Amino acid sequence: MSSRRDRAEELRHLMETEGDAIGENTRTVNQLTDYTLQRFEKYEDCRDAARDIKERAIADLPDLIDTVTEAVEANGGQVHVAQTAADANRIAEGIMADHDAEKLVKSKSMTTEEIDVNDHLEAAGYEVVETDLGEFVIQVADESPSHLIGPAMHRSADEIAALFNREFDLDEDLDGDPHELTEFARERVGDHIREADVGMTGANFVVAESGTLMLVTNEGNARKTAVTPDTHIAVAGVEKLVPSLADLQPFTELIAKTGTGQDITSYVSLLTPPVDAPIPDFEADEFRDADERSFHLILLDNGRMAMREDDELRETLYCIRCGACNNSCANFQSVGGHGFGGETYTGGIGTGWEAGVHGLDSASDMNDLCTGCSRCVPKCPVKIDIPWINTVVRERLNHQHTDETDLEYLVDGLTPDEEPAGMDRQKRFFGNVETVAKLGSLAPGLTNALASFGPMQSLLERLVGVDSRRALPDFADETLREWYGARGAQVTDPDRDVVLYPDLYTDYFDPDRGKAAVRVLETLGCRVHVPAIPESGRAPLSQGMIETAREQAEAVHGALVTHLDQGRDVVVIEPSDLAMFRSEYEHLLPERSFDRLADDSYELMEYVYGLLENGADADRLGDSENDAPIAYHSHCQQRTLGLDEYTTSVLDAAGYDVRTSTVECCGMAGSFGYKREYYEMSMDAGEALRDDLGDVTDELLVASGTSCQEQLDTLYERRVPHPIEVLASGERSASHE
Repeated sequence: MSSRRDRAEELRHLMETEGDAIGENTRTVNQLTDYTLQRFEKYEDCRDAARDIKERAIADLPDLIDTVTEAVEANGGQVHVAQTAADANRIAEGIMADHDAEKLVKSKSMTTEEIDVNDHLEAAGYEVVETDLGEFVIQVADESPSHLIGPAMHRSADEIAALFNREFDLDEDLDGDPHELTEFARERVGDHIREADVGMTGANFVVAESGTLMLVTNEGNARKTAVTPDTHIAVAGVEKLVPSLADLQPFTELIAKTGTGQDITSYVSLLTPPVDAPIPDFEADEFRDADERSFHLILLDNGRMAMREDDELRETLYCIRCGACNNSCANFQSVGGHGFGGETYTGGIGTGWEAGVHGLDSASDMNDLCTGCSRCVPKCPVKIDIPWINTVVRERLNHQHTDETDLEYLVDGLTPDEEPAGMDRQKRFFGNVETVAKLGSLAPGLTNALASFGPMQSLLERLVGVDSRRALPDFADETLREWYGARGAQVTDPDRDVVLYPDLYTDYFDPDRGKAAVRVLETLGCRVHVPAIPESGRAPLSQGMIETAREQAEAVHGALVTHLDQGRDVVVIEPSDLAMFRSEYEHLLPERSFDRLADDSYELMEYVYGLLENGADADRLGDSENDAPIAYHSHCQQRTLGLDEYTTSVLDAAGYDVRTSTVECCGMAGSFGYKREYYEMSMDAGEALRDDLGDVTDELLVASGTSCQEQLDTLYERRVPHPIEVLASGERSASHE
């Protein structure tokens, strides 16, 4: 694992050299997928069907391997089950030798990247040529792929032209015209395909009952590679097996829509090799008999069967490598797979793959770039809980890297968490932020002065990696619970009885938004209670401290269950805490406890919307004399939960003219934006949001999430309130302190 300084420098370099290209490409594809999925009415049905097929296929994997072996052999081919990458390479080399081959052409395949087959065969004296345009580019550049489906997404057309001009002896230089570059590569690759002795492909899916391969491409090179030479090697992970041809239907619908935003890719090829097609002999200008064809299916384990037995990593095997989680991730948009990637795999799902096939250490640097924002979750065509996989890997890394040095063994038993001694101090600090807040609030004035004192900022940077360029939030003189305790409930004959969850930030740092929530709910006829309830567990969970988060979840449920028994609704201001109640607690609490809390918890503006729909008077909200328009940014997890539209609806009902940001992520992501190694990445994502929002001088700028408010505070150098504050008292000027 690299040092914080080295990691920051590496990411800074990637943002400078590859950030523009990867950002433009991934954001464009993400927008295309948004548009396509919004028009696809059967999306959720297809996702459910695809998930069910993958669950059954992985459960039945040993039987499917036997079934496909019988089918391929009946077709005249051979199946080789490779336990390791070395086994797979040895098998491929043996096939080359058996056929007296000299040149092999390949179509794009992440599985062959995983086993480093190119390096192995080239070391054995064979020529290997990539035929996919992106793979051809990075082969010429001697680079690794930067994206699951777009290997050269980190390079602009001008950069590719410069590469080709430098590496090839051309009569006339190429410019950055994509069509010209594609034509040039197509001609070069075509020559190699015609000369090749062996073609190697991957497989998007392998049908067990028939031995059929499904190849999904936009260039057509895969089927040329498969059928032009007389020998075809297909390399596929065992997880690519599905039982029947009928099972391909939902995946055919989904893979292009989620991966590239197309309704369907240019080529969907179903081959049952060895194919019954004559073999072209370009030298003799004739065709040879199809009976001379040979086919070899190399099914790769390389850790997959162990992943199948791992309750937490098993979901990774459901992945169909569409790349949607890469495209939807703000951090990936900043640095691409060369920053958010391991030995082979990239992006959110890449962490699970790296941990499973290469080992935990291979996932260590990339893992923290998943902030748990959850924007990848609705994009995943097989409904994988990608943030949870990253959290599990983070926990395992925490427990693996627990060398008790610098007297850290003294910490064991003294820290308010369930984690082992020797765990990374930065993670421990942010995971125990509730304890930090309790201590800091004892003397808020002194704490605030120390936090803004240069030497103290430098000390925090050295000890726990808090970047000194990021201002820490000020502690309030009075917590929300202290204010409420002195004030008490104000409604004696309520329409509804409500518990307002005092999230950590609202309670200790920004009680004004909590006071506003109380006042709005009271205005709409609710009696409001603000009891002492622990931090939700979001803080430790974000650091991979799962047992500590579980302890917090149990304490929160225990504190709320009495209120639930009394028929009170739980209203939550902070979207990331509501996401805990409605999503992550499924992993942390017994099913009955989770279901009850999830069913009776509401996001604040969702609840206000419900009150208005049930007869409450919207005219009592906001400032009727303020006609300033509102620029609104919703929180990532609020969007994932499908709650963002409630805020705009309520603001509309209150008479405000509202526009919303189209950029999904502010880049702050809780503790992520405070960490020294990630500060600049956080600001890079923030700049994309500011570019999207533009000039807000004459608007009220509001945001629903704590992190969003903090980031926008920094970007616009003005306090950014929660929408509830606008409804509580009205904002009389657009620019306020």
